Amino acid sequence: MGAIRSEGVLNSHNFLVDFLMNSFAESFHNVGNTPLEKGSVSLRLYASEGISIEQVNQMRSEARLAEGVGYDGVMVSEHHAGFSGYLPNPLQLSSFLLPATSNLWVSPCPLLLPTKPKAMVAEEIAWLSSAYPNRVGVGFAAGALPVDFELAEIPFDEKNQRFKSNLPWIVDALRGVTEGPIGNDLAIRQCKHQPIPMVVAAQSKEACKRAAKLNLGILFDSLQSPEVSMKLASAYREAGGEGPVILIRRVWIGSPPIAKIHAQMEHYHSYASDRAKGNWTQGDGTVVANNGEEAAEQLLKILDDSGCDTINIRVHVAGLDPGEISEQIKAHEDSLVPSVKSGLRVG
Repeated sequence: MGAIRSEGVLNSHNFLVDFLMNSFAESFHNVGNTPLEKGSVSLRLYASEGISIEQVNQMRSEARLAEGVGYDGVMVSEHHAGFSGYLPNPLQLSSFLLPATSNLWVSPCPLLLPTKPKAMVAEEIAWLSSAYPNRVGVGFAAGALPVDFELAEIPFDEKNQRFKSNLPWIVDALRGVTEGPIGNDLAIRQCKHQPIPMVVAAQSKEACKRAAKLNLGILFDSLQSPEVSMKLASAYREAGGEGPVILIRRVWIGSPPIAKIHAQMEHYHSYASDRAKGNWTQGDGTVVANNGEEAAEQLLKILDDSGCDTINIRVHVAGLDPGEISEQIKAHEDSLVPSVKSGLRVG
């Protein structure tokens, strides 16, 4: 009888917890912008030159600027061992940026899924979302740099198998569909009522079909050509994909820092796979314009030619002074961001 009574009390407790979670989730429904939603316009942040303290403060400052300019959110991504422009933990970095802003969503996008135990990644994402409801999304990737896996003590040749195995599991967990001990985690349980918005990096038709099957959005390489993007976007939608199809492009208003951009392109070529480079556009893909309105027109055409419906804009070029980046972000306010948002709504 005691065991039956205890089970009844536990079930009643779980019912009450789920009821409260659902009520809380409803109170946040449609508050602010949904992270990574179709039609959103976001900014990609990178660390500029400087010591670590300066880099963190600079990225906080740029996140605040992005919010003031009208961006829906910001994305940060992951590389290790002092890789230029990157901090090693995009989830931790997101926790630095969220309290520095008011309504802006922040997304580790992409996060390298194979480099950590999947359950621990899921818990960290879920708890960050509990701390900042409706302001956290996440993107996943397999990874490309051997040093990232060397530091994670994961064999590089296992990355794709680990990624394909772990992706469905973490997608379920971040939607609150779990089995085993992780189902006892309250933040994971909250995901049943407030599922985490998710996308996945995709550079092949197979990856796009996998994303569609899992009901994930897709994120394209920033250098990918419109022709390749259109083929992949079509494959995704033909497979039933209904999430955002995200284009990444660098934008520069005024005279661009050509030498620095070329140096960065040489760096990309030094480590990118032949398959990835085969998908790249001619040149460096930078949208160069005299003003925000011209930049918006170019971006909307590329979006249309690429079959994309969501955009992530970057400014950063390695070696730039933080002040130059800030001035570029400020130049997006008057016409670039509003015009792109308007064009995406019409499209």
